[in-house]
Amino acid sequence: MTDINTPPVNRAQRILAYMVASAVGLSILAFLAVIIGTAAGMKGDSFSQGVWPTILLLPLFGLPIGFVFLVVLLVISLRKRAREARSIK
Repeated sequence: MTDINTPPVNRAQRILAYMVASAVGLSILAFLAVIIGTAAGMKGDSFSQGVWPTILLLPLFGLPIGFVFLVVLLVISLRKRAREARSIK
């Protein structure tokens, strides 16, 4: 049974959740692309041409950014819950 008094999810929380999912998801896809490229027989010099340098750098930046977004989302969520708990008393 659902709780009727549950407040709706904040827009900022929803946006941050999508940002976390997209940053981590793109990084995982980049990992898989490198693994598939290596399994297909690409050598080290082949990864320095075309779009491959971007794919190689994406997890380097995407995972830490996703982690920061996750921490920000956690802080926002905890502050909202604490505010709601104080208002109930």
